[in-house]
Amino acid sequence: MSTPTAPLSPKAAAALARTLPHFPLVQAVAEYETAAVHAAQLAGVAASGRMTDLQADSLAAAEDVMAAARSVLAEAGQLKLIGGA
Repeated sequence: MSTPTAPLSPKAAAALARTLPHFPLVQAVAEYETAAVHAAQLAGVAASGRMTDLQADSLAAAEDVMAAARSVLAEAGQLKLIGGA
């Protein structure tokens, strides 16, 4: 059973319409930052010389996520959002 919701007020609908186009950028920043933390943690494991194959795959996947997010932000001219030029 779903709970009915009230329609958005015109002011809220306008705010949502202004916000939605920015969602891909917000998502790209969140994905980049999350993957960067994970990659940094795994880089420490790699430096110790005790990295497993699974961890190596995870590091490569994190780097792929970072590259994809960076591409989205570069295309939008928004690398500044992740500290890039």
